[in-house]
Amino acid sequence: MTIKPDLSTVIPADLGAVHFVGIGGSGMSGIARLALDAGHRVTGSDVRDSANVEALRALGATVSIGHAAENLPDDVDTVVVTGALWLDNPEYRLALSRGIPVLHRSQALASVIAGRRLVSVAGAHGKTTSTGMIITGLLGLGEDPSFVNGGVIEELGVSSAAGEGELFVVEADESDGSFLLYDTSVALITNVDPDHLDHYGSFEAFEQAFVDFADRSDELVVISADDPGAVRVRDRLSHARVLTFGEAAGAAVRVHSIVTEGPVSFALDYEGSTYSATLRVPGRHNAINAAGAFAVLVGLGFDPAASLAGIARFAGTGRRFELHGVVDGVSVYDDYAHHPTEVAAALSAARTVVGDGRIIAVHQPHLYSRTRLFAKEFADVLEEHADLTVVLDVYGAREDPEPGVTGALVSERFADGERVAFIADWQDAADHTARISRPGDFVITLGCGDVYRIVPQILGSLERERND
Repeated sequence: MTIKPDLSTVIPADLGAVHFVGIGGSGMSGIARLALDAGHRVTGSDVRDSANVEALRALGATVSIGHAAENLPDDVDTVVVTGALWLDNPEYRLALSRGIPVLHRSQALASVIAGRRLVSVAGAHGKTTSTGMIITGLLGLGEDPSFVNGGVIEELGVSSAAGEGELFVVEADESDGSFLLYDTSVALITNVDPDHLDHYGSFEAFEQAFVDFADRSDELVVISADDPGAVRVRDRLSHARVLTFGEAAGAAVRVHSIVTEGPVSFALDYEGSTYSATLRVPGRHNAINAAGAFAVLVGLGFDPAASLAGIARFAGTGRRFELHGVVDGVSVYDDYAHHPTEVAAALSAARTVVGDGRIIAVHQPHLYSRTRLFAKEFADVLEEHADLTVVLDVYGAREDPEPGVTGALVSERFADGERVAFIADWQDAADHTARISRPGDFVITLGCGDVYRIVPQILGSLERERND
């Protein structure tokens, strides 16, 4: 069983020397970077080396590889953990036995944010991109925000930074309810597509958390006018200031005239004026994300035209439609998509730029509960939007295995079994992907687990296949 955050834990006034267990994750590494910027001594551990770990070491953090009790310094003041850790983690257990305050990463972030004007971005998907667009837009407007995002912002090369301005922008995690910890000024809700039911237990509880999150914001709620769950949440809000965005006719920021061939272009109607832009990233969903980011910026009082121009500079984030290599005309991309709606959006974006080539999806199901609940939905979107699919086994993350729940649950629900293969062994999956690809094809790995680690194997298999 994994660690569940105790959101009632009192957050120390001064974190002191901080030890991060799982420091290499996108969220944890961002908070650790801010702690270093604030002058805290930072130590940590992770299961493997990574670019995030190396960057933190360069900034002065001491990071151990592997989890062991001896990693925990004798003089540490605060320990920060993620919900992905198991209860028997030796560093976590030792911290408890010593009586050291143990904080969930969201509590540590709340401590770092304290006293700032906070923009919190929540939603089942679209958070990382929307957060990146807001940050890029603010920088283009001459602002200097602090931020913590769930992915590296391409043009900045980092996922977090400490700015001098009053604004602090965060990707807020709704998966375990921890987004309710923040003293949010402006709340952006990208969508309320059902997810994380392993934590909430029901659709109703999931939606109520978003109602609570929005109504607690001090200044403004920005929320989708298109997503059915978001519409239900909006109808239950008591907040005095709500700004909607989307393609719906009644949206306060209405996006239309979307052209998806190549980088997406679109127009926005707001307060009687129309503004146009072309983004540097593809996909219809990114026009919608840009509309939400625009609504946040104009809601904060910034000039509409200048806000949209700043947003248009956004060049993407790591693990979102990220190109890793091309071998003999076969392009290999990686994307974080791990919910049926996200998979559909990623593959639709790929379709706009693949030309005459085919899309080969390599899908790693995430969580046993999500795979069990949404196997048919995953199969439907993969079959509709990809030409061929390779399904890997489930990445369990914070869950124990469930009997009978494997990647085969997805592949078995394809109507055309010739277009899908369930292959648990990664090298076999990489070799199969290389054999079925041809020049002009797009191979795209999909999932929020460790599926990105198969990309070098796919590129290697492609090289061998072409050289044999």
